Amino acid sequence: MLITKRQPVSVGEIIKEEYLAQMQITQEQLATAMGVSRKTVNEICNGRRTITVDSALLLAKVFENTPDFWLNMQRRSDLWAALNTPKRKARIDRARPVREAFA
Repeated sequence: MLITKRQPVSVGEIIKEEYLAQMQITQEQLATAMGVSRKTVNEICNGRRTITVDSALLLAKVFENTPDFWLNMQRRSDLWAALNTPKRKARIDRARPVREAFA
């Protein structure tokens, strides 16, 4: 598992910078292509909504890449957040391997 100290680029930032800006399309045009509301696309772009399997499939279709690309990017962000949020990290650190917990 590759975890970095630096926060990974969010899915929303990639969509805005590498896709919308490069293709010169709006969030509304992306929403229409995906068949979702503009609010949904806006929430993804602004980091208020995460990528689900369904949204990864839609993004893969409209941008002609793979759902794994989107899901892996989301996974990296989720892992980084879990390991860099003190309360969540403390909870993870308290967990023990089963063989030690019941030995």
